[in-house]
Amino acid sequence: LDAWMFPLLDLVIDSIGHKVSAVSSLGLEASKLIVDGTHPESFRLVLPFLTRACQHDKAKVKLFGMSTISELAEGRCSTQVANDLYELVPLLTVNMWDCKDEVVEAARRCLEVCCVAANNRDLKPFIPKLINCVLHPENVPECVHQLAATVFVQEIKSPALAVTVPLLERGLNERDTVIRRKACTIVENMCKMIDHPEEAIAFMPKIKPMVSRAAEEIPDPEARGVAGKTLKTLLGIEEAAIESRQLNPEAVLEIWGSVFPATDPSEKKLGYEEAVAHVCKVCSSLITDRNFEHATWREVLEEHMKPFAPIAQEASDQLRDLCYRESRPKVAEEDWDEEGEDLCNIEFSLGYGAMMLLTNTRLHMKRGKRYGLCGPNGCGKSTLMRAIVNGQVDGFPPPDKLRTVYVEHDIQGADVSSCVIDFVLSDPRLKEESRDEVTRVLKSVGFTDELLAKSIQALSGGWKMKVALARAMLLKADILLLDEPTNHLDKNNVQWLEEYLTSLHNVTSMVVSHDSRFLDRICTHITHFEKNRKLKTYRGNLAEFVRQKPEAKAYYELASEEVTFTLPEPGFLEGVKSKGKAILKMSDVSFAYPGSSKPTVSKISLQASLLSRVAVVGPNGAGKSTIIKLLTGELKPDSGTVWKHPNMRIAYVAQHAFHHLEKHLDKTPNEYIQWRYAGGEDKESLTKEGKKVTEEEEEQMKKVQMIWTDDGNVEKRVVEEIMGRRKLKGGYEYEVKWVGLQSDKNSWLEREKLVEMGFTKMLNRVDEREALRLGTSGKALTAKNVEDVLGKMGLEAEFATHNRIRGLSGGQKVKVVLAAAMWEDPHILVLDEPTNYLDRDSLGALATAMKTYGGGVIMISHNHEFTREVCTETWICEEGRLKREGKSFTDDVKIVAPTNSLFTGEKKEVKDSYGNTIQVENQVKLTGKDLKKYKKMKEARKKRGEDVSDSE
Repeated sequence: LDAWMFPLLDLVIDSIGHKVSAVSSLGLEASKLIVDGTHPESFRLVLPFLTRACQHDKAKVKLFGMSTISELAEGRCSTQVANDLYELVPLLTVNMWDCKDEVVEAARRCLEVCCVAANNRDLKPFIPKLINCVLHPENVPECVHQLAATVFVQEIKSPALAVTVPLLERGLNERDTVIRRKACTIVENMCKMIDHPEEAIAFMPKIKPMVSRAAEEIPDPEARGVAGKTLKTLLGIEEAAIESRQLNPEAVLEIWGSVFPATDPSEKKLGYEEAVAHVCKVCSSLITDRNFEHATWREVLEEHMKPFAPIAQEASDQLRDLCYRESRPKVAEEDWDEEGEDLCNIEFSLGYGAMMLLTNTRLHMKRGKRYGLCGPNGCGKSTLMRAIVNGQVDGFPPPDKLRTVYVEHDIQGADVSSCVIDFVLSDPRLKEESRDEVTRVLKSVGFTDELLAKSIQALSGGWKMKVALARAMLLKADILLLDEPTNHLDKNNVQWLEEYLTSLHNVTSMVVSHDSRFLDRICTHITHFEKNRKLKTYRGNLAEFVRQKPEAKAYYELASEEVTFTLPEPGFLEGVKSKGKAILKMSDVSFAYPGSSKPTVSKISLQASLLSRVAVVGPNGAGKSTIIKLLTGELKPDSGTVWKHPNMRIAYVAQHAFHHLEKHLDKTPNEYIQWRYAGGEDKESLTKEGKKVTEEEEEQMKKVQMIWTDDGNVEKRVVEEIMGRRKLKGGYEYEVKWVGLQSDKNSWLEREKLVEMGFTKMLNRVDEREALRLGTSGKALTAKNVEDVLGKMGLEAEFATHNRIRGLSGGQKVKVVLAAAMWEDPHILVLDEPTNYLDRDSLGALATAMKTYGGGVIMISHNHEFTREVCTETWICEEGRLKREGKSFTDDVKIVAPTNSLFTGEKKEVKDSYGNTIQVENQVKLTGKDLKKYKKMKEARKKRGEDVSDSE
């Protein structure tokens, strides 16, 4: 009867407020009968009548509307009431300020029942506070603080948003910056827990303008940044929700016509068309609520169409299936009709901790296709691959039906002495494989007998990558998941990999790579991480993808408008008056790894300055990384010398950059850098081979030394520790503490004397400690300063301070290592394959920063586009030898001693009370008397042995 009674319901409810009690009583009884006889799924059709009742000018009608909603929320329509809370909550909060007490109490009671119907266990304990806050606005700040402390683990849906929106509206309207910032944070965090963007679309007109205003008006720049980030998230959700298609009753009626062919009008029973129209309205409501349960659809059709003709179950299911398909977002319809065998065709969500990476997205892969997986650093590319291979993606075929192999860089950090064949056979998945077959496959990817005899640790990064690929070939995968496979590979090996992948007609590949040329040559499809946390698959290679999506042109450009890196100025170096002067040298150096029959590098000589921009190139295994490790002290040369300026700071990012982090995965990036530099020295540098003291050196340092004392006598003494150093003309003296003597007996000895005594490594450690102190002077090792340094390398505070390293993407980990290396403001930056894992935006930002960097840069990279952009000099490695090409620099630059703006009256930047940067005129100038005073203080410091620069 719903289809015929609903048009009368407004009039019947209105009669409840009639002044004649008999009419009022009959109206109340009739209204209850109509509402009680309504099917639960028709609630959305009843709701407009009840909301109009709640806004009626007669108290009786208001009370009926709110009591009816309360009964339905507590009874058979709790789910339907919850889905429409976005309409009910604002209405009920208005009624809580009514002039009549009974209306206020009914509104409070109804709001409480409706909020409970929202069925969010995270919010349930908080409901009384939210309701109390509506009646007592002065409690808003405290309530916002308490909501901010609420832990959300359950998916956020429309009902939960409806419950919190009144409080968030008031919080965003507060004058207090702290409360407005916290309200923005709550909105941001709740958005992260929304699986279906369309859940939030009803609240955008209320929340988005307030957040936008906060992003413009809040005086504190940090709080404005939080509001801006929240606004960006809201815009992303709004954009994503647009793709979701709701079907109005007319659209459902059109689908109905395709399932139930039109019959002769004379054969239709009276009221048939009205019943069909009503059923289509109910079905449209089910689609809006994303309720596609077969049983529900069958019940709705059977209930409403029973008087006319029984609806077959198959027809009911067909109507439901067509409506489901028609309402799916476009992204879920990609290539349904493409030819070929389906390997997977699934819908799933993917999250990491409190962060949603993908929400209700679709992954469709066919046999023999090659999918390039693209997206910015941190979007979840590697996480998705690991989740697939670990069986964590809902609906993905299990290993017994589909063999999936993940090829990553797990071998790069391997430090094992076993030979290549034994290493591959040690994989438990290959325990049934014969040695001959392993040898055959390894030789097919280019291994010679000589290379097969080498230990894994003696292989270059490129050959280690080929070991990983050979292992995947032996596993006979249906799907190959390749995470940055071209990293460490030279040009010839990249070409080999391209040919190999394109030759696999029965194997599907999913490839993550920032090498645009590689993706152009191998891909048949591009699967892209969209801003709305969906995957969208485009047919064709990367070039075709960019043609379809022009805003993705950054994949071809080595520049970035969105990402910026800032490298710190290295600072003054004593005795270095021009940037072209050599501060790092290698002379006639040779080195062989243990067990190798011939040297890896021979007779290497080179030098670098503050102006150096050097690309180290050559085929895999030519000795590039070995030269870099010798230059930075990671390895100790077998012959020849490596010299560096004693105050020079050198930063090194290894080929397998993650090895810097592998022991600190449960620290945040901020904690890692604080650990690394605590105590005034770089703990990472102490693990380098060239810094370790051998047993022979230990014995030499324990020897008794004959020392002249101040009174002219000779004493036998043993060195306990080298405490520090001071400047002499043409060199340094070091303070030595002796075993068994008090500190007042310490001696100052020249460097040459201590070198003769065998203390070179201890002296170098003191030099590095002093160099670090000079580089970081004025920069305290605090969480805020470390966060700033990480921010300058493109890592947001959320990841820098509040997320552990274990959860970061490959690109984010590289940024951590770069930021850690730059903490000491180095004079020379040495990078081994810095482009690995970095997306195009980050590569562009790094290239731009290197061009203006005040120190020298030496890098190994197979990315010729990157090296051409940055480098002016090339060191070519071939078979352990080195040849230099290009120019170290075009014009030398004289170093001007720094001046202190305190003495010049120049403008300087200061922070106001909110943290905004402003420029003010510096009025402080020193008089002649003050200058004489400071000159005397400087001379006194020199006499005490303190290090004083000429520019001070």
